[in-house]
Amino acid sequence: MSIDYRDHGYVRCTARAPRVALADPMENGRSIVEAIDDAARDHSSILLLPELAITGYTCEDLFFDRGLLDLARQAIGAIAVATRGLDMAVVVGAPYASPDGRLFNCAFVCSDGHVVGAVPKTHVPNYGEYYERRWFASGEDVDIQMNDDVLGQFRLSARQLFPVGSTSFGLEICEDLWAPRQPGVEHALAGAELILNLSASNELVAKAEYRLELVRMTSAQRICGYLYASSGPSESTKDLVFGGHLIAAENGAILAESERFALGGSRISVDFDCERIRHDRMQHATFASTRRGATYPMSAKTSGRSLPELRRRYPKHPFVPDDEDEFDARAREILAIQSTGLARRMQAARTESLVIGLSGGLDSTLAFLVCLDALDLMELDRKQLHALTMPGPGTSPHTRATVDALVGATKVALREVDINAAVDQHLEDLGHDPDLHDVVFENVQARERTQLLFNFANQLDGAIVVGTGDLSELALGWCTYNADHMANYNVNASVPKTMMTYLVRWYGRHRASKGLATVLERVLATPISPELVPRKAGEDVAQHTEDIIGPYELHDFFLFNFIRNGFRPRKIFLLAKETFADSHSPEIIQRWLRVFCERFFSQQFKRTTLPPGPKVGTVSLSPRGDWRMPDEASVNALLREVDALLDAGS
Repeated sequence: MSIDYRDHGYVRCTARAPRVALADPMENGRSIVEAIDDAARDHSSILLLPELAITGYTCEDLFFDRGLLDLARQAIGAIAVATRGLDMAVVVGAPYASPDGRLFNCAFVCSDGHVVGAVPKTHVPNYGEYYERRWFASGEDVDIQMNDDVLGQFRLSARQLFPVGSTSFGLEICEDLWAPRQPGVEHALAGAELILNLSASNELVAKAEYRLELVRMTSAQRICGYLYASSGPSESTKDLVFGGHLIAAENGAILAESERFALGGSRISVDFDCERIRHDRMQHATFASTRRGATYPMSAKTSGRSLPELRRRYPKHPFVPDDEDEFDARAREILAIQSTGLARRMQAARTESLVIGLSGGLDSTLAFLVCLDALDLMELDRKQLHALTMPGPGTSPHTRATVDALVGATKVALREVDINAAVDQHLEDLGHDPDLHDVVFENVQARERTQLLFNFANQLDGAIVVGTGDLSELALGWCTYNADHMANYNVNASVPKTMMTYLVRWYGRHRASKGLATVLERVLATPISPELVPRKAGEDVAQHTEDIIGPYELHDFFLFNFIRNGFRPRKIFLLAKETFADSHSPEIIQRWLRVFCERFFSQQFKRTTLPPGPKVGTVSLSPRGDWRMPDEASVNALLREVDALLDAGS
């Protein structure tokens, strides 16, 4: 079965800054028709051209030439004809004279052989190098039903939306984006999920960076996709130079940016995810509750072109930035949030002591490092950190040696409490066969360790027990209820496993002494294991967590896209197939996606009773914050969707 990514909320949009023949609308129209054909072959549903692209932005007093204006109308008509049968919308800038004697700087929308609407520029600049009011009137209050002998019937108004497939877009023209009262805000509140901007923004030192950030932050503030197309260097350079800057942003992230100053023209093409935009708007209570103005009328609907393949790529590790400099800043921020949260918790509890259980694994190691940072923040000695190691039936010599190396490198005192005898006694009291290594056998150990930690903290006159469980484990319920599930404060509560690996490695490279860095590399090289089952002869580790519940890189990918983006299993599966094509087969992805859905729903009761812990990223499962669901919610609908994935040819 063929896939059409339109069904999953994607719409492909192209922005172009073509070469312009100044004051030659017919020549410009011909090049735009070629661009339309190219965009259609590329499965684009929307093609955006710059401000006044039909004539060129720098025509100056030639805009008063009636012959130029008539030729511009003819060129727009030819462009409209070229869209017939293409299922796409073309947005192009041109001057337009209304019957009441005003000249407007307009964006024309053409689809299915017709002009379906025209939007006049609202904010007409008249400062610095701009003096557009010499020619153009503001279209702020204009709302005229036109009946043009060349272009036919269409509405001339800034307050209208243009539907394409399951989404719609609104239009801004250049200065509209820079103004204090941006018309695009009202467009977004009226339902436009995409905002398109036709621009003619000249290049000045550092202006491109400002422009890029303005587009990015505008897309975040309006929770929308924003496509920006500015005039290129073929405009007149008498006083100004234009770079042909093209930008696409979505919800605060830059999706694409063109090179500037390309004499032959520039082009970008992106796949906006309108389903994600919709999800974020519903979740954002401030956006949802903001007062709306008058209802916007809609133009004729454009169906949009099919999208048999997705150009957009998603990172394997969505919690971890790809850029090294960005990750460096992110790591510092996360560790600061964790340690500050813990330090403030100590102040509130009026204690200067921390208790932590050390296993020699990744989670407890990161929590241990956060404890060290919190003590430094409070200017307390490291003797205030009390580390316990509690070897049991499954503890390996490797992790036990790691614990010794960890405390040795940091000069933290370690207390060992062997739990083997206590476990044997507990199993005997229950009448449980000690050779039956089932969930009872495992949970006895986890609960024995937790009660030791809390009781030891009581001995220290109210010390804080620091939790170690991470976000990935909480999503899957990979913890023992009322055991490692519980703490006074869990510093890792919203740090996923994939991020945790990077954080420990970063700490080793940037903050640790040489000795500690060596220990941290040892931790990172250790297989992830709960170590709750005795090892057989010749085994280093009896249990490999990822063999039992699946690869954490897959589960973190599932978690991010399910919680943060609101994607259904089929969409997550399609994206995972593309993202992990080099490492996981579709069958493997389906298998672990099913496990994720089952465990995420069945283990909600553990998340309902989570201890406090700091939120560090956009995904949190705290019952007091980002995620609330009934413990009894049924997962059956999701599982039916997962089970049908391969059968449907997804």
